[in-house]
Amino acid sequence: MSNIPSPGIPSPGIPPPGIPPPSPPSSGNFVSNVALRILRALASLKLTLVLILLLLAGVLIIYYTRTRFVWALAVPFIGFAINLAATVLTNPVFRRQMALLMFHLALIAIALLIAVDWLTYLKGQIEIVEGETFTGQTMSEESGPLHNRRLENLQLTNENFTVNYTNTDGRLRRTDTRNQVAWVAPDGRSGRSVIGDQEPLLLGGYRFYTTMNKGFAPIFSWQPADGSAEKIGAVHLPSFPRDMLQQKNEWKPPGSSTSVWILLQMEEELFFRDKPSNLRVPDKHKIVVRLNAPQGGNDQRWELKPGDSARLPDGVLTYQELRKWMGYDVSYNFTLPWLLAASVLAVLSMGWHFWRKFAARPWNPNSGSPS
Repeated sequence: MSNIPSPGIPSPGIPPPGIPPPSPPSSGNFVSNVALRILRALASLKLTLVLILLLLAGVLIIYYTRTRFVWALAVPFIGFAINLAATVLTNPVFRRQMALLMFHLALIAIALLIAVDWLTYLKGQIEIVEGETFTGQTMSEESGPLHNRRLENLQLTNENFTVNYTNTDGRLRRTDTRNQVAWVAPDGRSGRSVIGDQEPLLLGGYRFYTTMNKGFAPIFSWQPADGSAEKIGAVHLPSFPRDMLQQKNEWKPPGSSTSVWILLQMEEELFFRDKPSNLRVPDKHKIVVRLNAPQGGNDQRWELKPGDSARLPDGVLTYQELRKWMGYDVSYNFTLPWLLAASVLAVLSMGWHFWRKFAARPWNPNSGSPS
């Protein structure tokens, strides 16, 4: 028996009379569907879990290998920003609740700013003798791979500083540090500032903080035996008073191949037991210079006052004066104010959300209206 369609009943796949056949899906709808599927995949909680594991792995890599592989932290935070952005775009609840939308936008900004901070940061340590000018050379430094180093474009002169101490209970305590500096910005502006441990100098985007690391620096002039120009050098002795009993260091005069030991001997007490004190250059002191002789020979030793000299195998070393040096922390984190603003926005928007959620509302708003 053949299948003959009944009158008035259209066959499957054949539209009823008067109804146009369905149009094939357009390329625009196809692209939209693919984009939506991609966004939903990026917004999935599984991706969030993977990013958390990647962040944990990055922290462990940096902690245990002592390397500055910042991409191990930057990539997960960039992923978190993409994950949150996809969540906002695919979840309609954010289009109905402005507070939640603002909170998640703030979280996206925080994640991106943390990633940018790791990629562009700089941390370094420098030591500057009083009267000396810093022109970009750090003692130690680490930075992100995208940091545009501009330290050599600025100048910082350590004019003088005071460090105050108390010693009322037999234990020396540092109270405050006041450091007067002169500076020249990359754009040519100049000026003077007083900075401290909590009061940085902001110069060319870099922050300079004083530290607890400071000490004495004997200043020498070096006249090479070959008759070349005289040179001035400073010996940074260990931090004082932390290494009070170890005020010595090995040093080579500028351009010399001779290594000597420099020792500071102070002949007066700098700190009082019954009243506040401050770090100062001792009036009574001497510098001991020792030249180690080859094996089997006799060491040479000089005790120098300001103006005294010691004749070394390749020149004459003259002690000029004793100054102080200050250690500084230098950092670059341009994202800090933006991180603060995004964090404040996140807190305010979340507070707004919960205030609206738990605000008192009448359970029957029409109870007071006439029936």
